[in-house]
Amino acid sequence: MGRQNPEHSTRQFRLSLVDNETHEPLRSIRFNRAQFVYGIITAVLAILLVSYLLFAFTPLRTIIPGYPNAHSHRQAVANAIKIDSLENAVFRWNLYAESLSRVLTGEQTIDFDSLMHADVVRYLSDKDPAELARRDSLLRETVRKEEQFGVGTGAERNLPIEGMHFFTPLKGVVATPFDRVSHPAIDITAPTGSVVSAVLDGTVVFAGWDAESGYVIILQHREDLLSVYTNNQKLLRSSGDAVKAGAPIALVGGLSSRTGADHLHFELWQNGQSLDPTRYISF
Repeated sequence: MGRQNPEHSTRQFRLSLVDNETHEPLRSIRFNRAQFVYGIITAVLAILLVSYLLFAFTPLRTIIPGYPNAHSHRQAVANAIKIDSLENAVFRWNLYAESLSRVLTGEQTIDFDSLMHADVVRYLSDKDPAELARRDSLLRETVRKEEQFGVGTGAERNLPIEGMHFFTPLKGVVATPFDRVSHPAIDITAPTGSVVSAVLDGTVVFAGWDAESGYVIILQHREDLLSVYTNNQKLLRSSGDAVKAGAPIALVGGLSSRTGADHLHFELWQNGQSLDPTRYISF
């Protein structure tokens, strides 16, 4: 037999650990080129797997930029409350501008409930009176045509609850979500003194004080709907009052045993069944 050609033999490498003083080999590892490549790939995959496990299942994931933590959640709640306060300030300025506009034009001032519905401030118009009269005539003609088809006649439409337009009782952060068994309501955090509004047209069936819930007001609506507002510091309506959707009915200001912050405890019921308000109302 001929001798094997060394050029075609597999090249072997050796990694040795040698004592610096005696030059005695302590440990030696032999490997070829393929084993070296496989070892590098295995080491990289192992490092990636360990890194994933560390960042996925340990508190180290909080150091990832943009990952939500307790601090960011508190900051989001604080920002939402601050935005709500700014919205209230802007709303008060809108009320002032609306009242001033009516006084300067000699018009009759509107009541507080109507102002609560206003989302656009009407300043003094620079339009020509003839142009305004023409637009008013066009609007009246449009309304008259709609009434011919039963639209806008004022008659109550028998809509399912999904088709109703609910007003938001209070803008804020939902601190405690709905649970049909343990918590058939939602808690909405808001600053003390925030105005609570009626979600639909209805009648006040109860308005009074409760030792555990503070001031409570309950409204009866059509379609056998009942809305409950608790944890208030003051009520603006009395039993038997008829209220319009969006009208102010109370002021927030009770103490929360769950969150430690002022909030509105809001419930929605239909035919004796509790409903999740977040399915129909945007908070």
